[in-house]
Amino acid sequence: MEKVLIRFTLNGKKVTSAIDPRWSLADLLRGGEHKHTGTKKSCEVGECGACTVIINDETYNSCIYLAIWADGKSIRTIEGLTGENGELSDIQQAFVDEGAIQCGFCTPGFIMSSLPILESGREYTRDEIRKLLSGNLCRCTGYKNIIDAVEKTMKARLEKKQQL
Repeated sequence: MEKVLIRFTLNGKKVTSAIDPRWSLADLLRGGEHKHTGTKKSCEVGECGACTVIINDETYNSCIYLAIWADGKSIRTIEGLTGENGELSDIQQAFVDEGAIQCGFCTPGFIMSSLPILESGREYTRDEIRKLLSGNLCRCTGYKNIIDAVEKTMKARLEKKQQL
């Protein structure tokens, strides 16, 4: 099949990729020149959330989003959250601190799904957080520690915002 050229922004950097138009966005991100393997492929039918990325400020399951649709879009992956020297972002550190990681396979998807919550500037209840993360599945943690990590980060960000 003939390759198609697409241009998009990946974690703040403009990129161009020659893709097979049948590829999913998860295929494009994980393979080729990008090697963003933090985007996990699991169910490949949009049910588990392990492949969640942010496209133009909205969460999407990259396993069912065609790569060709990324043309002209801005995409954020888990790799875009770490600092210049590899330091963890606040939500990544909270997942570590709260023991929200066991096997870790679902973690990137949960973290990416939590970003709209954390970046909204509003306070959510635990039940609201649980509902907003309900598109992500975890087989190990029982979810409590994940909710704890998101809530902790949300409250810390809101407190910091109030101090400014």
